[in-house]
Amino acid sequence: MSLPLIGSLRHPRVRRWNASFMRMAKNPIVGLSLAGVIVVIVAMTQVAFVVVDHWSERDIELRSSLVFRSIHDSVVRGLADKPQFKLEPYFEELAEDERILALGYCDPEGKLLDATKDMPKSIACPEKGTVRGDNYYRTTYRGHPVSVAVFPLTAKDGGGQLLVLHDLTFIQRRAHEAQLYMALALVGVAVGLGLLGGVVVFVLMRGWTSAFRTAIANLGRGAEGPRHAELPIGRDIESMLAEIRLERRYAHGIHVEWSPDTLHQLLVEELPGSQVMVVSNREPYIHNRVDGEVTLQTPASGLVSALEPVMRACGGVWIAHGSGSADREAVDRNDRVSVPPAKPAYSLRRVWLTEDEQDGYYYGFSNEGMWPLCHIAFVRPIFRESDWLHYVAVNRRFAEAVVQEASREDPIVLVQDYHFALLPRMIRERLPRATIITFWHIPWPNPETFSICPWREEIIDGLLGSSILGFHTRFHCNNFLEGVDRFLESRIDRERNSVTLGGNETLVRAYPISIEWPPAAMEGQPPVAECRRLVIEKFGLRPDARIAVGIERFDYTKGIVDRMQAVERLLEKRPEWRGKFVFLQAAAPTRSKLESYSSLQAEAIKTAEAINAKYGDGDYQPIVLSIRHHEPDEVFRLFRAADICVVSSLHDGMNLVAKEFIASRDDEQGVLLLSSFAGASRELAEAVIVNPYDAQGMADALDSALRMQPEAQRGRMRAMRDLVRQRNVHLWAAQMLLDAARLRRRAALAETGN
Repeated sequence: MSLPLIGSLRHPRVRRWNASFMRMAKNPIVGLSLAGVIVVIVAMTQVAFVVVDHWSERDIELRSSLVFRSIHDSVVRGLADKPQFKLEPYFEELAEDERILALGYCDPEGKLLDATKDMPKSIACPEKGTVRGDNYYRTTYRGHPVSVAVFPLTAKDGGGQLLVLHDLTFIQRRAHEAQLYMALALVGVAVGLGLLGGVVVFVLMRGWTSAFRTAIANLGRGAEGPRHAELPIGRDIESMLAEIRLERRYAHGIHVEWSPDTLHQLLVEELPGSQVMVVSNREPYIHNRVDGEVTLQTPASGLVSALEPVMRACGGVWIAHGSGSADREAVDRNDRVSVPPAKPAYSLRRVWLTEDEQDGYYYGFSNEGMWPLCHIAFVRPIFRESDWLHYVAVNRRFAEAVVQEASREDPIVLVQDYHFALLPRMIRERLPRATIITFWHIPWPNPETFSICPWREEIIDGLLGSSILGFHTRFHCNNFLEGVDRFLESRIDRERNSVTLGGNETLVRAYPISIEWPPAAMEGQPPVAECRRLVIEKFGLRPDARIAVGIERFDYTKGIVDRMQAVERLLEKRPEWRGKFVFLQAAAPTRSKLESYSSLQAEAIKTAEAINAKYGDGDYQPIVLSIRHHEPDEVFRLFRAADICVVSSLHDGMNLVAKEFIASRDDEQGVLLLSSFAGASRELAEAVIVNPYDAQGMADALDSALRMQPEAQRGRMRAMRDLVRQRNVHLWAAQMLLDAARLRRRAALAETGN
């Protein structure tokens, strides 16, 4: 895992600093520098003149409009009351304002009837019918610039026009003063920077070269080199060298096999003594009481399957909602239980919610509001104030749990998903030194879509309490930054991909999530042929059946009904597959309290029954539904028995089912049909990419997959397995922890004052 010295010298910061000093050494052309400064001063003073002139003229236009609107009604009434009412004395009183030069009234025929004594004779009324709205123009009077504003009057007799003239002499005086002050300021800044730069260069040039070369040489030999206190070049150089050490060991280590051991080693070496905490709604282990017995269940969740192996490697505390019917029986008096049960590696802290809180925070705001808002699946998001209040209260409850579980003032807190958008800010307020890494597991929509949420500013502000905010793809990062730019007053650094709000900087990064390698569910799996025999026997399939599987929760974003319609189209257009092809859909019921989920399940059952009635016979059904929770070993047995895995998400952050299927196929066979709207399609280019909204296109893809030769399958599967093996969940966690280590190192260096 070593990095050659030349790699360190190619570090971007090293190249930039070397280039800067080389230019300074080779091009000491003071004359050109002075000329450049003069050009800048001249240009900036001219800009100041133009800007002040433009602003002042606009100010005069606004003043003219204000004068007109304030006297419009009085003038109209005066015209109606003539000859009793005289406009000229009324205008003379208004013209006492030092900047108003004159006022006048033009009748509908274009004749100047009433005007103040200073009205220039050169000013004429507009011709009849030429003024449709407010009109402004410049002229001169006695050598001075004058602004003329013409406003149409609305009256029964046709109205006419009101003229308002302003003397613009003060604008030129103000613009020349701005030029002078800008020139003096720029000269002062240039002189000050020149003197400061000269002193700094004189001091630093004497010692930086030898110290820097010594540090790089030590680094190339694998030594740590001098610490920042010994370097005359200060905190930035030391920070850069520390990052090089980090990248030598991990980021550039192309041969690093990320595993629980290497992840643990990273924590020990780069984050010594750190406490790692995870916060999620779903818990990794659920205790339920079934038939009087307490049973342990591992939930079907991509989040759990990704984070659980990370926590086994890191230790620490996982804080989650205790939802099992026997969860309270399993915890100690501090609501903690050690997990995994067979080999405890970390603590699970359970937080209890009332039924009303769960309905409002989880089913209501999170899953009727945020979930459909972020997934473009054409289900209308529902936002209720009562749900929002529960969401705020539950986030605050979890923040209290984090504070209670924190054993030090600067823990590393991994906040998970859309259930806890407010939590990072709440933790930041209570633990200001914490390193908070928030990962958003679902897509982030564009600003136009996100604007639907009534509490969009509060959600973004809550997330910006994070030190690091992660998404699956760069596209989702960009959507978030655009949303921040639209809805919050903050400073966005596009080069660093960061947002600064209230003095707190949040890095926005793409961290494509993955799975454990090798998956724990692969342990003890029978050979592929045996898995196939067991699946055929369990579901009563024909021995020669060609099997496609779909495995997920019953969620409208997964495209379950759409893939069934593609199967129907396949059997319609390719009758040779009737009696041979079977699509096996394993789906776990979820959020059944919500109508959109229960109706999806009912629609899927109805669709399957209709297709089976149309194309099935006797012992053959083209679609087999298995509606229940499936344990990980069952899921992997289905993967290994299948010829095809269909992942047809209508919109998905990543989708780990696709990666689990790849990890299950150690025989390097099988074909993955993958939706272009799943984040995994950005990585798994060797999959057969499909549009889930195109039933005929998916049917054609199924037909091609069924006909794909073993060698072609092997080439695709081998490439995807290499990628999933290298970019496993431990690398996903390591990338975030490495960024956390950099942030903590910079904070520590800043505290030293170097």
